Amino acid sequence: MNTPDHTPLQRPEDERLGLPANVMYGFQHVLTMYGGIIAVPLIVGQAAGLGPAEIGILIASCLFMGGLATLVQTLGIPFFGCQLPLVQGVSFASVATILAILSSGGSLPSVFGAVMMASLIGLLITPVFSKVIRFFPPLVTGSVITTIGLSLMPVAAHWAMGGNAKAPDFGSTANIGLAAITLIIVLLLSKLGNATISRLSILLAMVLGTIIAWAVGMTDFSRVGDGPTFALPTLFHFGLPEFNPAAILSMFIVILVVLVETSADILAVGDIIKTPIDSRRLGDGLRADMVSSVVAPIFGSFTQSAFAQNVGLVAVTGVKSRFVVATSGIILLTLGLLPVMGRVIAAVPTAVLGGAGVVLFGTVAASGIRTLAKVNYENNMNLIIVATSVGFGMIPIAAPAFYHHFPSWVATIFHSGISSAAIMAILLNLLFNHIKAGNPDEPSVFAAAGSTRQADPSSSAEQTNTPIKSLAH
Repeated sequence: MNTPDHTPLQRPEDERLGLPANVMYGFQHVLTMYGGIIAVPLIVGQAAGLGPAEIGILIASCLFMGGLATLVQTLGIPFFGCQLPLVQGVSFASVATILAILSSGGSLPSVFGAVMMASLIGLLITPVFSKVIRFFPPLVTGSVITTIGLSLMPVAAHWAMGGNAKAPDFGSTANIGLAAITLIIVLLLSKLGNATISRLSILLAMVLGTIIAWAVGMTDFSRVGDGPTFALPTLFHFGLPEFNPAAILSMFIVILVVLVETSADILAVGDIIKTPIDSRRLGDGLRADMVSSVVAPIFGSFTQSAFAQNVGLVAVTGVKSRFVVATSGIILLTLGLLPVMGRVIAAVPTAVLGGAGVVLFGTVAASGIRTLAKVNYENNMNLIIVATSVGFGMIPIAAPAFYHHFPSWVATIFHSGISSAAIMAILLNLLFNHIKAGNPDEPSVFAAAGSTRQADPSSSAEQTNTPIKSLAH
């Protein structure tokens, strides 16, 4: 516990950078997650048989709701919002379940009803999740953060190849070359002595990459003027929600996954910016997620969660201010109200996002490795916990069809490498470090392998299990 002498006058996340910096850095966050937030309504809209105009409305709804959810999470209201630089948006974890509901005869209203009810149940159980903070020491959070970064690398590779596997130029040297140029620009701008340019390297690289793409004919802005410039969201545009018990149950499994992943993201960003995360703050963040997900179907959106790729952006830029991300929320709201702005950003080539994604997602993994370096591996089973957790998290990444023949609820939980690693790390940490009965005095060869580490003589197994809160002080 900190003494008054060591209490900071201002939390890192409360730094105020001014309007111009907020807009620039906030726009950088939006560009980073834009491809992810529009992917879900694109996939769901096509599966539901919607036309282009209706899919456009679905995309605008998801952008608008993402903005609202981000403002609640970053600025906070009593009992809701962790006040951390976390960008919120529609969760990709729900896609498989939504498609299953649609393919089994359900409709979009039944999907919205399932999201609404399952999220309400999730809201009621958040006190349970917020109390598990002591089971998230650096051993667990480091494993999960590393897995977050590694699990996002296929996304970066897919973007670098063009983003659309059915497109004739998918994986072309032109797309990969554009991604490589963007990556090189990021590195060169980061090398410059100017701190502001270095922090804006991702945004500037995306802008320059898009200009290069336009110059060589790899992007087209001619259709930016098509469609309305301004449009208010319509409540229940796709119909009133329908409540199907089976759909609600399957969606509730998704909500459990979202709660695990959001917990990991909150703890990860807390560790990156060096701010304490206690059970109350974690609970406020989870409640913001759940209440946003309850409200989302009203506007035509789906489950909301924190975007892991933006955690990487915080690590890359070192910009810790939650007000920067709140500005991202305002930009997302604006994009939801101004479809023309969304069409401008949609013209940014996916390959450009892929080049930037290599740095962003790799930085998340590197942050996890840095956290794992704080762990003591002497005379304990911590090395095997890390090895098994990260390895288990990589299974659905290396073999996406691994759980294809398992019951759907198993596939829903473990199709995400992030939730797989989190569950395994928590369980193994409990088994070996909290339930110590049966642990040998001389652990297995895995402990011996870890003993080569030059550990701080003052470290101990007990310190290894210190919650992330104390590390952040």
